[in-house]
Amino acid sequence: MRKQSIVDQAIETGIVPLFTHNDLALCLGVLRASYEAGIRVFEFTNRTEKSFENFKEMVKVKSKEMPDLALGIGTIYDVEMAQKYIDIGAEFIVAPVFNPAVGALCKEQNIPWMPGVMTVTEVYNARQAGAEMIKIFPGDAVGSKFVKSLRGPMADVKLMVTGGVSPTKESLSEWFGAGANCVGLGSQLAPKQAIAAKDFNKIREIIQEAIAMIAQIRTQA
Repeated sequence: MRKQSIVDQAIETGIVPLFTHNDLALCLGVLRASYEAGIRVFEFTNRTEKSFENFKEMVKVKSKEMPDLALGIGTIYDVEMAQKYIDIGAEFIVAPVFNPAVGALCKEQNIPWMPGVMTVTEVYNARQAGAEMIKIFPGDAVGSKFVKSLRGPMADVKLMVTGGVSPTKESLSEWFGAGANCVGLGSQLAPKQAIAAKDFNKIREIIQEAIAMIAQIRTQA
């Protein structure tokens, strides 16, 4: 999948789910539920001791069942870890920090890089370093007013807000109204109760409703 098409698809649905768990069956359940709900860009986060092995298996399932899904890896800090995941099929790299060396690797590998930033200078530097989409993180720390203010000097920058976003009309209206292109959501899409019960239908419903709300918010803008 081309770099720009991945970014465009994330913007089109408005949501990039992020999830991780040591239980592979749960990871696959959430991945499938997200896909069935209409998600085409999914971030698996590198936060557990089984993240690498689970991601490897998820790539295999994705290739067989969801060829039009872009599956990427998040919480990547350095080139070594980025390369490790790219080698097993990561289609984009997300990070909570700005590391231009990771950006250079992604450019070389022709995949999107989405670094995390929280200042105007970092947004500028990330763009200069080749970021196709920039992750505002943590969103709840900087607030929606930051995103709105950023739209003045940087109207065309692609922004994904992660942290402090909920799949409610109030929260989504706030962030998209401020100028976010898409949002990253984790446990809000896959609540602990649903995970414990393996209620993937519930997760699918939550995501479907959030996608529909974003579409409605955009038509009213």
